[in-house]
Amino acid sequence: MSKKPLILVINDDGITAPGIRILIRIMNTIGDVVVVAPDSPQSGMGHAITVDSTLYVEKLTIDNGPQEDYSCSGTPADCVKLGVREILKRKPDLCVSGINHGSNSSINVIYSGTMSAAIEAGIEGIPAIGFSLLDYSWSANFEHTESFIKNITLKTLEHGLPLGVVLNVNIPNVPKKDIKGIRVCRQARANWVEKFDKRQSPMGKDYYWLAGTFENLDQGEDTDEWALENNYVSIVPVQFDLTAYQSIKQINTWNLND
Repeated sequence: MSKKPLILVINDDGITAPGIRILIRIMNTIGDVVVVAPDSPQSGMGHAITVDSTLYVEKLTIDNGPQEDYSCSGTPADCVKLGVREILKRKPDLCVSGINHGSNSSINVIYSGTMSAAIEAGIEGIPAIGFSLLDYSWSANFEHTESFIKNITLKTLEHGLPLGVVLNVNIPNVPKKDIKGIRVCRQARANWVEKFDKRQSPMGKDYYWLAGTFENLDQGEDTDEWALENNYVSIVPVQFDLTAYQSIKQINTWNLND
């Protein structure tokens, strides 16, 4: 490349999270990096945006890297909007989101702030990738993720992505020597079997903690869940056009205008 690509880095775990600091370091070896990330954890925010309160952005110095760091009081999707519209001088060549502390495979993509940031960038016409490691610990070891992230990022910059598509990349939490490779997959059919832990405050008012277990309903060997269970890095191309095109013809048989 004749000039360095401009790369926007986002996450949902907060600007000081270890995962994003690793991602920034990797991206600094590839291009010119601008970081716009939440000032506090925003996991599970999905595609929420701030419409009824003010947004604040602050330029920070967190480490001695060459990147520009900005913390934002809003959601991951807000960070993309502000980064593109207010902070960057031009549209970035790529947006990367993560590295998330925890899985964003299968149905988790719906709830993920990490992937919603990538999708928001895709809506803006920016090639985008969300990266996640299957380890929820704040002290997770991201060392084995670096070569995979760099490879996927460089290939995306080289080839581009189809309009309306972003990549959801999940990396197993196993030593690098045990990772068998990379698989391009479909999203597994799965859901969360949820329950609420009901408690009572000292004032006698009921309150709830959300809990639950993940249930994989898909036995296919072409899914992200299968790939991850078998120690492959999974890549799922995600489209944000939610139209179920295959259902249009069927619903038109309902004779809705009769």
